[in-house]
Amino acid sequence: MNHTHHEKTPSQQPNPLLQHWEASFEMPPFDRIHAEHFVPAFESAMACHRVELQAICDKALKPDFKNTVLALEQSGESLQRVINVFYNLTASHTSSELQAVERDMAPRLAAHFNQMMLDQGLFTRIDALYRDRDQLELDPESRRVLERWHLDFVRSGAKLSEPQRLRFAEITEQLASLYTEFSQNVLHDESNFSMVLRSDDELKGLPDFVLASARQAAIEREVPGDDAHVITLARSSVTPFMTFSQRRDLRQKLWAAWCARGEHEGVHDNRPLIVEILKRRQEMASLLGYSSYSAYALDDSMAQTPQAALGLLERVWAPARLRAEQEKLEMEALALSQGEVLSIEAHDWHFWAERLRKARYNLQESELKPYLQLDRMVDAMFDVAGRLFGLQFKPIHNLKLYHPSVKAWEVLGQSGEHVGVFLGDNFARASKRSGAWMSTYRDQHALLHPQRPIVVNNNNFSQSAGQACLLSLDDAHTLFHEFGHGLHGLLSKVTYPKLAGTSVLRDFVEFPSQLFEHWLLQPEILKRHALHVETGEPMPDELIEKILKTKTFNQGFATVEYLSCALADLDLHQRKHIEDLDLEQFEQELMAKIAMPSAIGLRHRLPHFLHLFAGSGYASAYYVYLWAEVLDADGFEAFVEAGDAFDPLLAKRLHDHVYSAGNRHEPMQAYVAFRGRKPAVEALLRQRGLQ
Repeated sequence: MNHTHHEKTPSQQPNPLLQHWEASFEMPPFDRIHAEHFVPAFESAMACHRVELQAICDKALKPDFKNTVLALEQSGESLQRVINVFYNLTASHTSSELQAVERDMAPRLAAHFNQMMLDQGLFTRIDALYRDRDQLELDPESRRVLERWHLDFVRSGAKLSEPQRLRFAEITEQLASLYTEFSQNVLHDESNFSMVLRSDDELKGLPDFVLASARQAAIEREVPGDDAHVITLARSSVTPFMTFSQRRDLRQKLWAAWCARGEHEGVHDNRPLIVEILKRRQEMASLLGYSSYSAYALDDSMAQTPQAALGLLERVWAPARLRAEQEKLEMEALALSQGEVLSIEAHDWHFWAERLRKARYNLQESELKPYLQLDRMVDAMFDVAGRLFGLQFKPIHNLKLYHPSVKAWEVLGQSGEHVGVFLGDNFARASKRSGAWMSTYRDQHALLHPQRPIVVNNNNFSQSAGQACLLSLDDAHTLFHEFGHGLHGLLSKVTYPKLAGTSVLRDFVEFPSQLFEHWLLQPEILKRHALHVETGEPMPDELIEKILKTKTFNQGFATVEYLSCALADLDLHQRKHIEDLDLEQFEQELMAKIAMPSAIGLRHRLPHFLHLFAGSGYASAYYVYLWAEVLDADGFEAFVEAGDAFDPLLAKRLHDHVYSAGNRHEPMQAYVAFRGRKPAVEALLRQRGLQ
């Protein structure tokens, strides 16, 4: 997609963002959309939305569900369309022009939605309906959408006094700008770092697949010389290097760069931004009468309180910590047996864990990788979705998408009916933020006419030109995880946009995605799709057996690395006094308090913790992955108990009550309708080998 197109669009040419999209499946016309189209499109769509909202308030008629809630659900469609295209591009394929628009629009969009959520005329109507909800004879879904709107208005400050509402709006706009700046700073540090390696000595220990993607990264970054190899700060580049490089000094150097993202003195330093973000969040929570931002964030969640979330984290922390300490001793003993006396440090862990896995299970990452071709693993996840939910995936070849490496499929249901469009954007590039995520260009709903979704999965796998992309087992899990979110968006079958797809409570949203990961390691799936890249032979039984045996290997490390960040998040957002917060000191004191094993580094240090500071979605809610894992571990055991990973009865209940239900029900109700009872935490401890 050409973002560097500077010519002003001639005024006689209509703005493609505001036209009806004629392409197949009404896809955005990416080839015609340029950075300069966005500001006028936003302005026009916001003006249109304001007129629609005003019409709801101006009604001389007594408020009823149709003229208020339904009208609210139908409003702002063109604005949502522009927002979806814009924020997908700024995450997946940005440019300096788009980043400038993002800085300009973030506070203006926040102001627009503030004006809506703090509009007393609008809230009075919603509030009146909410108070009369028992008399309105609404079906359960309509009642749910009314209750969710009312709660959102209250949580957005609608009940505050006039001066408080003004201050609340001001805070929201400031936060929108701070979030944008935070994420742009992290992207700056990631795209400006390259560790260039040339000599055999520097490349020592790196298998072919790591060399191939490092060579490709050098070509993409235009580093001169045929011998140039580049390690970037994409996780898919960092982790393999940390796993295989025999150069401890280079591992240490890369680890230091990885940890220092967002923490460089000067204009891209995220540390002052974090303090500003935390201060404003705390003030926002106290305006609404909450003791802390954590209390505010978790009030609308399954956990309901920071104490409940903390209770789960602490229950798992003690066994995980013990296990991690044991793992460290085992690696040091192995090193000693190979004539190396060392105390394992954070930049050593991946390297020695890989050697220990080889010694104990005779299994190496490099042995697995040839069987885990990206295209085959995509087929595998489609196969699982077909067997569970009757879906078919048909490649679409003639679409002009925003980047040449993005692929598209039409998703069809059991009877061949159109379900939606799925886009796979799988490769790392300098214009894309790190991590993996699912998003939508269009959400499902059935208001006036059924609207089918366009869902995108973003990953950051390393690509090497002319070769099949080979995944690590972790990568394959990530692929399946994001596709679980993708299915949650694709299978959505609700009436109201507000309840569609992944718009569920934060600590339930990871359940469908984490549950889907379980099917990756089903032997019948591996036998069918894990085919050797050169011979085409299926993965042998003994290799599958080894993988299954190693499921709990290194789980002490994985659990501690994650939990420490979740504990930091909750601790940080329960603080009252932010002014004098020294982030480094905070990190050190917390690590001492929880007795963090010194050999394990934080998975996310605060200055680059995008989950917390590039938006509010996971702020005080990083715990949700573990919360959802209680559900997914317990939920998958239902299939194990049934003796069939594709049990049709269970698959139907899973489809009806979870994947297609959006936010129609309270999450625990939805879980019990699928599982037949509430979840038990023991399954999680068994799954991680921590019982």
